[in-house]
Amino acid sequence: MELKHYMEYLQNTVINKWSDLAMKDLDGATQYTYGELAVQIARLHTTFRLLGIQEGDKIALCGRNCSNWGVTFLAIESYKAVAVSILPDFTGEGVENLVNHSEAKLLYTGPNVLKKIDASHMPALSAIVLMDDYTLQFAANEEIAQAYTKVDTAFAEAYPNGFSKADVNYPTDNINELALLNYTSGSTGNPKGVMITHKNLSGNIDFAVKKIPHNSGDKVLSMLPVAHMFGLMFEFLYQVCDGAEVYFLTKAPTPSILMKAFAQVHPFMILTVPLVIEKIIKGKVLPIINKPVMKVLWRTPLINKLIHKKVRNTLLQAFGGQLRFLIIGGAALNEEVEKCMKDMHFPYCVGYGMTECAPLVTYEDWDKYVYRSCGKGIVGMEMRIDSEDPTTKEGELQLRGVNVMMGYYKNEEASKEAFTKDGWMRTGDLGIIDKEGNLFLRGRSKNMLLSPNGQNIYPEEIEDKLNSLPLVTESVVVDREHKLVALVYSDPSLAKAEVLQGKTVDQIMKENVVKLNKMLPNYSQVTAIELVEKEFEKTPKRSIKRFMYK
Repeated sequence: MELKHYMEYLQNTVINKWSDLAMKDLDGATQYTYGELAVQIARLHTTFRLLGIQEGDKIALCGRNCSNWGVTFLAIESYKAVAVSILPDFTGEGVENLVNHSEAKLLYTGPNVLKKIDASHMPALSAIVLMDDYTLQFAANEEIAQAYTKVDTAFAEAYPNGFSKADVNYPTDNINELALLNYTSGSTGNPKGVMITHKNLSGNIDFAVKKIPHNSGDKVLSMLPVAHMFGLMFEFLYQVCDGAEVYFLTKAPTPSILMKAFAQVHPFMILTVPLVIEKIIKGKVLPIINKPVMKVLWRTPLINKLIHKKVRNTLLQAFGGQLRFLIIGGAALNEEVEKCMKDMHFPYCVGYGMTECAPLVTYEDWDKYVYRSCGKGIVGMEMRIDSEDPTTKEGELQLRGVNVMMGYYKNEEASKEAFTKDGWMRTGDLGIIDKEGNLFLRGRSKNMLLSPNGQNIYPEEIEDKLNSLPLVTESVVVDREHKLVALVYSDPSLAKAEVLQGKTVDQIMKENVVKLNKMLPNYSQVTAIELVEKEFEKTPKRSIKRFMYK
């Protein structure tokens, strides 16, 4: 497969769209045209050089989504250094540990992270820079501090006539080299440093540009964490490489904030995780269509088409009115929610990816997407199921191809365990692949439970059904002495008098157990529901940290 380096895409876009807006902080002052982006990248290259950064050195990024995060990342990658992306949600000690583990020489961060870290705990650091305004916050010695004051002079000397299009020259001869260490908090335990190459990044970008090309003026809202591969790749890197306008949501993405942001930006594409779309559909659509009269009309031929169209258009307007692609990933989508979206021909698809594939594995155009699947393997990626009959009997999904990581940084044991003897990466996800190549996932192998009679139980499948029942916001099914118990969080806002009809939440949950078990085989029935007081702890892609709940 002929693969175009993503830096070539970026260089061409910068030159051809020099005066066009590249990125902007929503409700903020910071913004860059593609030309201004190129100038700032060059200034940061000057900074790196003065601070003694060499090709292959690590530079850590830890801060909220913002334009300066994006500029700094592009500067690191085009300098042939290695970016180390760290989620700002980590504790101060957690950030310090990851900076030390990665051997980063510089740390670019935000004020919230700066308050909780101590430079003395990170002895390998030469400097800490505040991303908001690029001011120096810490220097390991006076020489570093003095060097930082010379950036303006050195930049002016390097470009006496000003930085222009002719000066843009990004490297493309390093496609097989390490580009990024991506540290994320996983659903199964401690973070690992996933080693992503320029080839991995290019595989994702090349596919996206060819499969989902931008129209002039296309805009996107960056709301997922850019320190996580899903947000980094498809709400930022692919967008700027192909000339879109990126608007960074600098606030926590609550439903009300998101709705306001969609109305401001009018995005052509929205990438989201199931929890977000489920809240919107459950809150705005299902209460309407689940009314007795609407249930009938929703399924009545001819009339239902008009209703489906009206609801679809209302939902599209809620997403800003310009939406052409709604791509959902990170976890399984609730069946009731997906059925509703499928009925009204909403332009959505569910994809599959993982950090170790930077992140994309499967995708399908929404009008070809097969209900309840995760799409088909993308160009450059191969999939296989470790099973006697991959089309009917689930087994572990295994992968190889251009997007697959090098391994885990300084963790030979985990890297070795991640691959089979014949070189396929083990995902830990269980599923089947039908004869047309569509991937259907059942759950995580680490989550699978075994019934007393030897039947495989997939808690995710039970949770999907449970999450559609009254007052259930989210759930985790656990095994306690060979009995299944469902831990349930119920959003207090759902417990309204008209919903409860005089019943207590506990009574509703007892009824839910009965309803749920009628939908399940005997070996996977739940014995009880236990209410938890707050939402379950989640990863950046909004998957529940299951290891925390027993």
